This record gives sequence, C-alpha cells and structure tokens, in this order.
Amino acid sequence: MTAITVRHMWKEYGDQVVLENVNLQVRNHEFCTVVGASGCGKTTFLRMLLGEERPSRGEFLIDGRPLPDEPGPDRGIVFQRYSVFPHLTVLENVLLGLELQTAPLLGRLFGRRRREAVEKAEAMLQAVGLYEARHKYATALSGGMQQRLSIAQSVIKEPRILLLDEPFGALDPGISADMHKLILRLWEEHRMTIFMVTHDIKEGFELGTRLLVFDKVRLDPQAPEAYGATVTYDIPLDANHPPPVTDVEQATRRTERFGDTLVPA
Repeated sequence: MTAITVRHMWKEYGDQVVLENVNLQVRNHEFCTVVGASGCGKTTFLRMLLGEERPSRGEFLIDGRPLPDEPGPDRGIVFQRYSVFPHLTVLENVLLGLELQTAPLLGRLFGRRRREAVEKAEAMLQAVGLYEARHKYATALSGGMQQRLSIAQSVIKEPRILLLDEPFGALDPGISADMHKLILRLWEEHRMTIFMVTHDIKEGFELGTRLLVFDKVRLDPQAPEAYGATVTYDIPLDANHPPPVTDVEQATRRTERFGDTLVPA
C-alpha cells in the first residue's frame, strides 16, 4: 500500500526555487535514506512531510489525502541537535509527550492513567538503553545518550512516519554504529515508515531499503536560484522492499546500477 504520494511538487520562496517537479511514491514501512548536496532541499522536504511547510505547486498526499496543515502525532522527527528538555529528567522527557497527547489542556496525567503512562515510558527507555538513567537530568547524559532520548521522545507516541534529519552526524563512529542498530530495531518493531537525511553516503546505503538522491538537473550560473532540486536517483537497496512503479508521466528519472557506477537511464 502506498502511504505517501508526491506529484509534480514544487517549493518556492519568492524567486528562489528549492524543489521542482518532485515525483515519488513510498509504501508503508519503507526506510528511505535521503542524500544530496547541502542546500538542495532535503531538509525542506522533511519539513513538508512534517507539516511545517506547504507545497507551492503540485500534490503531497498521505494515504491519498492532502498533507495536514500542521504537524501531528502520526509524524515524529529527530534532529541532529538533541531536542531534549534540560530541566526535566530522562523519564519526564519521555512522559511529557504522552501527557500532552492524552491531556492537552492540563499537560498532566493522574492516578491510573499516569501509572500506565509511566510504565509505557519506562518500557521505551528500556528499549533504547536508558532505563538505568531514567531519574537523571537530560543535561547529565552524553551526546549519544541524549540522541537516544530524542528518539525515545518521538517513538513513544507511535508515529506512522519517523523523520530523521542527520540524527547521527555529530556522534562518534562507534556510537553511530550502536545508534544504527537501535533505529533499525525500532523500525522493525514499530513498523514505521522512515525518511532519514544523511551526508554519509555509506550510512545511506547501509541503513535504507531505498536511497533517494536530491540534486539539480538544471543550473543557470547567472541565476543559481532559478531552478530547484528533484529526485535524480531512486535506488532500491532491499529486494524485499522494492520502490513502487510509477507512471511514465510521474517519473522524472529512472536509474540502472552497474557495479559501483550509477548511470541515468
């Protein structure tokens, strides 16, 4: 089943074209890694998925319906910089999302509902390896532990779509390897659809079931902002999760891979 459909989508800011004529279909439970040069619109694409930005032209659909006008609990995001609350403990950081979602007016749960939420938050902390640190303040954690906490904050609300914006770019290689195992395990357990922006091409090939390359196909040196980026390569990385076949009208480029060489078809 196709969860996300993008048809002839453009994103412009005045005279600056960031994305142009993007066409894409993504099924549920795919893991799409997104690579491309700095400034080519990768993060803008994530912000549109999240609901912070709207297309200037074209369609951006989730389950056949237009993208909601604002972020919702069905979409979670993890940034490169740790989005944790320093004045709260590890447990309180994860619990806050459940409290705001269940009791938006008070932002607090009481009695049985709070006990159930605490049990769920503690189970999530156990899954990400932070249970023993649950009573520490977030500022007392290392960088890798804070990123684990950021992931727990997003996954605790059981989003259908998880967006990762260079989540491991600031971590040491050894810690990044552990985080790769964690995110793959959570992806399988929670059956999420994941979009992950990365500047590490090796990471993109190793983690994803599908690699999306954003780049500009047109460039005017006299007007560098006149043209935007699009998906120039859409490479299946897992035979069990091939990308959907699109119509000729929707396809902007197809690719064939021979050895280590990528050749546009």
